[in-house]
Amino acid sequence: MKQVVQNYKSGELAVLDVPVPGCKPGGVLVRSAFSLISTGTEMMKVSEAGMSMLGKARSRPDQVAKVMQSVATNGVPATYRKVMGKLDSYTPLGYSLCGVVEQVGGGVDDVKPGDLVACAGNEHALHAELNWVPKNLYTPVPDGLAPRHAAFGTVGSIALQGVRRGEPQLGDVALVIGLGLIGQLVVQLLTAAGARVVGVDPDPVRCELATRLGAAACGDPESAAVESAVAELTGGHGVDQVYLAAGGGSNQPVELAARLCRDRGRVVDIGKCRLDLPWNAYYEKELDVRFSRSYGPGRYDPEYELEGRDYPIGYVRWTERRNLACFLDLAARGRIDVEPLVSHVADFDDAVETYRSLKDGELKAVAVLFRYPGQPREAVQTQAPVVAVPAVKATSAPARSVRGPVRLAFVGAGNYATSMLLPHLARREGVELSTVVTTTALSAANAQRKFGFTGATTDLDGVLGDKSIDAVFVVTRHSSHAELARKALLAGKTVFVEKPLALDEDELAAVLAAVEESGNDRLQVGFNRRFAPLLQEARTQFGDRTGPASLRYLINAGRLAHGSWYLQQGTEGSRFAGEGGHFIDTASWLLGADPVSVYAVAAPGNEDLQIVLGYPDGSTATLSYVTTGAPGFPKETLDLVADGKVLRLDDFVRASVHSRKKWVSSHLPKARDKGQNAELAAFVRAVRTGGPMPVPLESLVATTAATLAVHRSLAEGAPVTLAAAR
Repeated sequence: MKQVVQNYKSGELAVLDVPVPGCKPGGVLVRSAFSLISTGTEMMKVSEAGMSMLGKARSRPDQVAKVMQSVATNGVPATYRKVMGKLDSYTPLGYSLCGVVEQVGGGVDDVKPGDLVACAGNEHALHAELNWVPKNLYTPVPDGLAPRHAAFGTVGSIALQGVRRGEPQLGDVALVIGLGLIGQLVVQLLTAAGARVVGVDPDPVRCELATRLGAAACGDPESAAVESAVAELTGGHGVDQVYLAAGGGSNQPVELAARLCRDRGRVVDIGKCRLDLPWNAYYEKELDVRFSRSYGPGRYDPEYELEGRDYPIGYVRWTERRNLACFLDLAARGRIDVEPLVSHVADFDDAVETYRSLKDGELKAVAVLFRYPGQPREAVQTQAPVVAVPAVKATSAPARSVRGPVRLAFVGAGNYATSMLLPHLARREGVELSTVVTTTALSAANAQRKFGFTGATTDLDGVLGDKSIDAVFVVTRHSSHAELARKALLAGKTVFVEKPLALDEDELAAVLAAVEESGNDRLQVGFNRRFAPLLQEARTQFGDRTGPASLRYLINAGRLAHGSWYLQQGTEGSRFAGEGGHFIDTASWLLGADPVSVYAVAAPGNEDLQIVLGYPDGSTATLSYVTTGAPGFPKETLDLVADGKVLRLDDFVRASVHSRKKWVSSHLPKARDKGQNAELAAFVRAVRTGGPMPVPLESLVATTAATLAVHRSLAEGAPVTLAAAR
């Protein structure tokens, strides 16, 4: 079998052919599926191996002390031979993996061959094709948890034990210093435990990732933003716990911990950083300094780890094996999300090159996985995964025309509704704003006062049951769109729902089930850009095309403000899931078809996405959705190229078409018109006349399915085929 090894004397890394370990009693032989590179601990070891002898000595003073003791006992020559012999030997790397049980040793009855297990230990969960793992260092993987995610079990246990040592309580505020792999997991675990978290790291990419994964605020240790966030969240008292997940020789983390911790707070050391405690600061606050020992109780105890002697649960609730099982359970239930931490997946045969890229800084990563050949549960994709685009099944009843004004009800009156929709509708002739529905009475009253609604209420069912209301606008938070649209369709209303229509396949299916049950397909999603006058004029000037087109769309989305509900991914979905349909719909409208394939890749550690959409005639659309661009650069720029022609759109301010004769938009609009007014006019006209909806329902469904497929492609690491459901 093959195994990754390192010579600590020379620093050489290699993938060696070594004998298969025997399956001893009290453990199992595991064939690796994925193993995780600890970009902190392992890379520190790899870096140390490349140092001079003096550098090695400085980095490991504990080992120098042992050498000096050996010199005193055995003399210089014998000690030298012993040290050189140990240094000039291959040592293993790795300590966190997931694999399949191949053979079961005597005394083991909780797993069988073929079972998927997560394994721990720097002597047993190595970067190797096969490992023998004792009973207390493996645990079965829960159903539904992907092997690549289960490979995080050991580092997850380290983070979990650190959080347990801090004893967080509901409502606590915690500071996490160091947002590498362990720090990112600590942030999520604390959030899951009901604490609010402030993160600290000099890397802005890691800060943004931690914010996306639940931190209330993050920043550079030198910035005033961190102290301001702590003061705001704690009323000036300081955080309840500090978790040191940083490495290196700086004493800044422990000094920052003392400054931002409250009186009698706790400081938990998880990483390996300098701990020169400033005595006065720690004494005056009577800070409780605690160490977190690796995966939990049982670590470094040979009777527990090698002989399988468990600690009674009544005396030791959380051992290292129980921590391992707990972390996997949290991941399986979606309370912890490790997928955003995966920066790179490398084939096991490329291990040496992967370590070199990490060491040289070419590969900047939070977490890197090795993928092993021949796993029965999660093999390398041989064909594109398929996402079914649901069929629209409805026997539509004839739509009624409306006599008199079109009476509208609004469910939700937040910022988008009050700034982009209601001002247009309030001025439109033949429209009556009948009722506004909100969850709080005051917001309903404000909307009524500003826009002239006839009534305001918090009773949604009453509005849906009011036969005088012709159409319902759903302009609430993303997580409620599908359910509210479903209810309104079943009530027989024409429905305008702001994007997105649905956050997952089940929600989309529920909306279409309501269409089929009611026969009511009168639905519009707020994809307004296809209605923008400037873009419509540019499309007309571009004219028809005969050959495939290439479209490039740059969305300079920018960063969200702290506290935005768009960051609540656990309930509201990702940012792209919420607004990505806008850009997919625009591309599909310009290309005159719905996409048949989606391929997405993400920039490590942030929300920047590159998405390639394929269309039936061979056309492609590349969407660059970025949050890290300059705020002064235009928000949206688009180029469409086909048949020797180029259409250019500059942020809905200027457009041009280059062909035999160049056309440039005649004037610059006073404000960017992204089509909301024209879209609302088309919707109201459809309600009044009973004519077709502005966008066919089949197109709305296809765009929603393609938006959802982006995240499927990211998870699979492969293109996704969009196929009509049968």
